[in-house]
Amino acid sequence: MTSHFFLFGGAITQERLSWVEGCLKFFFVNLNPENLLHHTRDSGEGIFVFLLTGDALYSLHEPETLRIWEIILSLPSVRIICDREELERRGISIEGLKMKHYDQVIDHNRLGVSGQQSFWNDVAQIARQHEQPMPSTIGYLQLESPYMHRSAVSAVRCLAAALDVHASVDLYAYLDGVHVSHSGQNPTESENIGSGLEAISEKAAKRGLQCQMIACSKYAASRGYSTWDDGKGQVVSACTIRPFRIRSLTEMIHRFRRNHVILGENVASIHMKKDTSPSFSSEETGLFPPLTILITSTPYGTENALGAISLGVAAAAQGIVTRVIFIEDGVYGLSGSHQLEKGTPSFNLQEIINLVAGSDNLQFFAFQPSLHLREVTKNPKLNAVLDIGMPELGNLLFSSPKGGQAGHQRVLFF
Repeated sequence: MTSHFFLFGGAITQERLSWVEGCLKFFFVNLNPENLLHHTRDSGEGIFVFLLTGDALYSLHEPETLRIWEIILSLPSVRIICDREELERRGISIEGLKMKHYDQVIDHNRLGVSGQQSFWNDVAQIARQHEQPMPSTIGYLQLESPYMHRSAVSAVRCLAAALDVHASVDLYAYLDGVHVSHSGQNPTESENIGSGLEAISEKAAKRGLQCQMIACSKYAASRGYSTWDDGKGQVVSACTIRPFRIRSLTEMIHRFRRNHVILGENVASIHMKKDTSPSFSSEETGLFPPLTILITSTPYGTENALGAISLGVAAAAQGIVTRVIFIEDGVYGLSGSHQLEKGTPSFNLQEIINLVAGSDNLQFFAFQPSLHLREVTKNPKLNAVLDIGMPELGNLLFSSPKGGQAGHQRVLFF
């Protein structure tokens, strides 16, 4: 069984791979030293699988990141599964890495029910094995718009592969991801995402599987997706494809209370041991998979940071133990003293953090190595944001929250 997996489709920087390496070393040295002693590559408890597609594949070629991958591959029970189609699309060769680590670096993808090889068959199978008993649903969080970003193609292929392993599917469209729901899509130089999602809905119905596609109402409204009430309590949109429903973030996050794996452009799923010392206000809370949100983007260039915090607040309000970690460029959201002109409709991220800090089930953290790398310091007024280093980050990722009974933790990158 796969204990832990990372799915990366976006570019992997040297900084990101360095802290991933540090966390894996913490896992083996501090939490599972017996794996280092025996160096078992197939132990059920300590297997790490890195699923790489899209621009993440360049990290296997670039010297700075390749050096770190070599270190990661020297650890026990680590495998890399590459998207063969995307390797060929980019003209990337990994033959040298395969020769050194022939049993750890895989680029021949699994056959699907159609007889075609696809990286997403590997992803769906791993997501299927990750939760025991077998999960009834595989979810996908879409943050980016189609056509400008290839992640929308990944979403379609991932959900199709999930149906092929007999899992129901959820698609959560958030931020610019709501654009995948727009009706009338008619691209000339790429596959039609809208048609692909409609085909997935039809395929699920034919197989007796559930298919939920939800667009966040807040971000849909800001992008001009109008809705109307049909008089029977149903909110309907005239500008979305048939499978989609525009719903509040609260309704969307309610699906996160279920125990299924949620995939996306850059995500991880970490196996959790159940904690036997209950400390939650209710037993129900401990059953929900905890959520770690990594804010890696600058605060005002995109909506990513604000959207990440909004999602974290909504998850915590639903009883989900949620940790928000400012890391990489995300630490710029904590540095200095942000000042906005009075009366502007824009948001002040630091004021928002102080406003929502202290909520039940919600914690904020600042990754000190990212601050030091950029030679910036955290605003001292952000007392609710706790400073952490590599050991604390590793502990947050791999140790179950007090009283946690869920089988895995979700990690989402923004």
